[in-house]
Amino acid sequence: MSEHDHHHHDHAHDAPPAPVPLTPDDAGSRALSDALHSSFWIVKVIMAILVVVFFVSGFFTVGPQQRAVKLRFGKPVGKGEAALLGPGAHWAWPYPIDEVVKAPFSEVQSANSTLGWYATTPEQEATRTENPPGQTLDPARDSYLLTGDANIIHVRASLRYRITDPLQYIFAFTSAPDAVTNALNNALYFAAAQFNVDDALTRNQTAFRERIERRVDQVSAQQNLGITVEQVTLTVIPPRQLAEMFRAALEASVRSERVMNEAKSYANEALSRAQGDAASRLGIAESDRTRLVEAVRSEADYFKKMLPEYRKNPELFLRFWQSKVAQNVFANAQERIYLPDRLDGKSRTLRLDLSREPLKQKPAPEAPKGDGH
Repeated sequence: MSEHDHHHHDHAHDAPPAPVPLTPDDAGSRALSDALHSSFWIVKVIMAILVVVFFVSGFFTVGPQQRAVKLRFGKPVGKGEAALLGPGAHWAWPYPIDEVVKAPFSEVQSANSTLGWYATTPEQEATRTENPPGQTLDPARDSYLLTGDANIIHVRASLRYRITDPLQYIFAFTSAPDAVTNALNNALYFAAAQFNVDDALTRNQTAFRERIERRVDQVSAQQNLGITVEQVTLTVIPPRQLAEMFRAALEASVRSERVMNEAKSYANEALSRAQGDAASRLGIAESDRTRLVEAVRSEADYFKKMLPEYRKNPELFLRFWQSKVAQNVFANAQERIYLPDRLDGKSRTLRLDLSREPLKQKPAPEAPKGDGH
């Protein structure tokens, strides 16, 4: 082979091969491959987003007046107080692995009685379109309570309470609010049977309400409802069929009580006045007694001081004091007559002319008149 032919062969070997034309089947396969490759990337991104959403959805918050319990496959996670989740942010596996149950805690809840009232609806009461009372109560429609003295009253109660044991409140009962309502209804029956109709309606309604509150406390403690009673509000009325009779009896009772109060007030006023007068008289008597005792004590002290003088010369002492007493007695007398004892011891006789004319004062002497010139 010549050198020219050798160089020609080398150049022919180094040149790139000519492109092979694609058939229609090869072009479709490549397009499908590119589409699948792009789809896998989209699926991966979606899966990543779903995983993030899955984990983020497990976050939840508990309010300041709430407690939460995390259930894993239907069972609480933790025991006792440890199972309660307080206010703040928390995380749990999303459903169906975990389930979060929230319950109000320390927030005031309410329950209303479902018995003891006549047949009506809230709408009728709001619009004042209640049916007029019939001749008698229908036990199939109207509810009422029996009092301790065998009278009938209508009572409607509203209970305000707080949940203090969320675990017991949530898991011990199918419907804890219904259990609280039953406890309130039980308390209405219990309290009504211990009060007469007048006390329940007017005279002692405060004690009636307090008895209901105590009974709800007892029942909730016996049944472990996990609540604390805050307040019970009552509406107590007589049967509508006897409303006028009860009103007349109430007015008579009010009048009687008013008269009794007026009588008691008058009695208290008279007693206070008598006690004041007695105290005043006792005070005056005590003052007089003190003054008399002081005067007697003073005179006794004075006589004790004069006793030695009397003992020295009784006759002179008596004469001196007689003279002093006479001066005090006759200080303002116009005429003074003094009869001393006779030396011979005999008595003297004094004769007074009571009908004589009173002594006249002598006129003053006139001055001598001189001769006028």
